[in-house]
Amino acid sequence: MRVLHIDAGKTLRGGQWQTLHLVGGLAEYGVLVRLLAVRGSPLFREAQSRGLKVLPLNLFSVWRESGWADLVQCHDSRSHTMAWLASIGPGQHAPVVVSRRVAFSVKNTIFTGMKYGSAALFLSISRAVSAQLSAAGVAEDRIALVPDGVIVPPYTGNRTGGIVALDSPDPAKGRSLLRGVKPRIAFVRDLEKAFRTARIFLYASEMEGLGSAVLLAMAHGVPVIASNVGGLPEIVWNGTTGLLVENTPLAFESAIRRLDADPPLAAQMIRSARAMVEQCYTVEHMVERTLACYRKVLGYPIGIQRFH
Repeated sequence: MRVLHIDAGKTLRGGQWQTLHLVGGLAEYGVLVRLLAVRGSPLFREAQSRGLKVLPLNLFSVWRESGWADLVQCHDSRSHTMAWLASIGPGQHAPVVVSRRVAFSVKNTIFTGMKYGSAALFLSISRAVSAQLSAAGVAEDRIALVPDGVIVPPYTGNRTGGIVALDSPDPAKGRSLLRGVKPRIAFVRDLEKAFRTARIFLYASEMEGLGSAVLLAMAHGVPVIASNVGGLPEIVWNGTTGLLVENTPLAFESAIRRLDADPPLAAQMIRSARAMVEQCYTVEHMVERTLACYRKVLGYPIGIQRFH
């Protein structure tokens, strides 16, 4: 099986890390993979450092490599547009599957309708995202649920540090909201490093497809307080795997006080959240679910097996 992955992201954020995890995991299963990424981008350089086959992304390379592939997976809207435009040209074109990571509504335009109609299957990271696709008119049999996956470390954090939140340039990620929260919040970019000692992880967002950063915190044994939006309630079960709050500083502050005052609750949430990730949200789960979707599109027998 030959699969071409396209990711037009110019940064190395949650979606690009998921692309890297997936491409690397598929290669371990014996799938022949190639990645098209923006030349010189953090994703391009990280893929190179991991020994993955990565090529510069442009419309010509999409058209050329689509002829090599049995199947094309697009990881964002721009790459989906490029794959659709390339398919209009002459020659054989592999079927396209599209990862849908955002819970925003789909624009209702003629252009969008044509682009979305060209995809063989949408891989939705949450039920909230699936609902938006259905509302846009995508048939149920063209939507498959494939949540994010994270690497579960062999250890859990010691919780000797402070409260951390994601340092993101995205204004929808709630940094301005969390600046008003007391006690002081440390905004970090290297989450894996921070989670070794973090006491609590705050995740504020105006809208969220699922929340791979939240899953990563859970895998590291850091209790999570998150906004009650989008797909977050699908992984943050209030009072069980984390705490859900409204998007106000007072709501986050109240949840912090609750966790600090109730160590048994924090410990229980840590155990439940990590167990949930191990059972449902590892990179291995994501790779296997994606492979099952590939087989569906290509008409292969369903089942987990390695390709040679």
